[in-house]
Amino acid sequence: MSCKTVKEEKTQRPNIVFIMSDDHAYQAISAYGHGLNDTPNIDRIAKEGAIFNKGFVTNSICAPSRAVMLTGKHSHVNGKVDNINAFNWDQENFAKTLQKSGYETALIGKIHLKGLPQGFDYSNVLPGQGQYYSPDFIENGVKKNYPGYVTNVTTNIALDWLENKREMDKPFLLLYHQKAPHRTWMPEEKYFSLFDDKTFDPPANFFDDYEGRPAAAAHEMGIFKDMDLVYDLKMLDKEGKIQTKYRNSFQGRYNRMDEKQKEAWDAYYDPVIADFKSRNLEGRELALWKYNRYMQDYLRTIQSVDDGVGEVLDYLKENGLEENTIVVYTSDQGFYLGEHGWFDKRFMYEESFRTPLLMKYPKEIEPGTVVDEMVQNLDFAPTFLDYAGAEISEEIQGESFRQLVNGKVSEWRDAIYYTYYEFPAEHHVKRHYGVRTDRYKLIHFYYDIDHWELYDLEKDPSEMTNVYNDVSYSDVQKVMHERLKEMRTKYGDSDELDEMHLEKFLKSKNLKK
Repeated sequence: MSCKTVKEEKTQRPNIVFIMSDDHAYQAISAYGHGLNDTPNIDRIAKEGAIFNKGFVTNSICAPSRAVMLTGKHSHVNGKVDNINAFNWDQENFAKTLQKSGYETALIGKIHLKGLPQGFDYSNVLPGQGQYYSPDFIENGVKKNYPGYVTNVTTNIALDWLENKREMDKPFLLLYHQKAPHRTWMPEEKYFSLFDDKTFDPPANFFDDYEGRPAAAAHEMGIFKDMDLVYDLKMLDKEGKIQTKYRNSFQGRYNRMDEKQKEAWDAYYDPVIADFKSRNLEGRELALWKYNRYMQDYLRTIQSVDDGVGEVLDYLKENGLEENTIVVYTSDQGFYLGEHGWFDKRFMYEESFRTPLLMKYPKEIEPGTVVDEMVQNLDFAPTFLDYAGAEISEEIQGESFRQLVNGKVSEWRDAIYYTYYEFPAEHHVKRHYGVRTDRYKLIHFYYDIDHWELYDLEKDPSEMTNVYNDVSYSDVQKVMHERLKEMRTKYGDSDELDEMHLEKFLKSKNLKK
């Protein structure tokens, strides 16, 4: 075989553009049909490829989710079980494997894993959570400040790498990861007034009383009781009369703006603040006001993300890369948009357990494909390696869904496993693990509680009624316990590992059991 032929074969391996946002609820992508907003560019991926109706994560919190995505291994195996303890970059990840097999690799935007990223020829990442205005980035280990708005900056860096920094004769992997729509939901100037003319109706269970669900009742992520008027809802009044727990923290974010940005911000938000102060809202009226302020700013930040997706898709098309490039859009987990009265994530309940997933690859995926089988972020690593023709290590616990989305296989997993470890900590979500099948979900909350929950997702999709002790579900309960035991054995999890991770977590926070 000639050298020329070898080179041609290598360049025909697909490019991969893996787009991940942070805390982007599937409910806030118009392709999923919830009617909250319009995301035409993200929707293009579904129209030109596939939409997954049952994409899930294994651990619904930022850094652990990203570690699972990179390694293809559950949190208790890759070691990154919470946002506190370090991630071991020395372990294998799919980018390293692709890099070794001849791919040009780049990581741009948010990764939320400390240390210099390994497996990437080029990295330019946000430190920690990042900032919406005048963000700092760490380019190949060197910290720099960029003027502007973080979503646009991230997109521009990605486009610059595609156009100017990569080796053009190699297939490429680009991880293009946005900060938005992560808290504190600070919109771009051009979208300040978007949704001003819309009143959002809260979900039917917005005023949930959590009957029969003590772990849910113990939360500290309620829109009404926990959402900070200044930090979350931008009520940073000049007089300083609205004093809240996190006011100073948001003041620091505001101070990052330049004078022109502050002028535009104040011109929009000052009248909103004045109107709020004049109304003296309480109780139900205050709860609904907070919900609408939250929804407006949250969805505004998504509009900028959608713009960036459009720019990248247009670049691929205009430069002849579209046909041979896999494009995936997802989030590091789902998010609550008022369901159960909440914001944030963490619980195994559907809205945070489930994540958006859309994918296109013209060479193999038919436009308008709908996938209803359960896939997880655990599956990204083996799927990308499969498409690239690279070796899939036996250590990887996920499965490639290439043949599933291509329509070439009909048999697929019938159960998925979930864990959550970060307690006691922010938002007060209890430690838990569980199993989900197509119809049922079994969850065990543990540590300072010993509580089981069982849901019939067909009859109760909003998970309002715990039927664990309902005698009519006794057979289902038994089967689900067996499935949970199978999952924990399959993935190498155990009570002993739970105890080990708990002790490590408590030690990191100087707490005693």
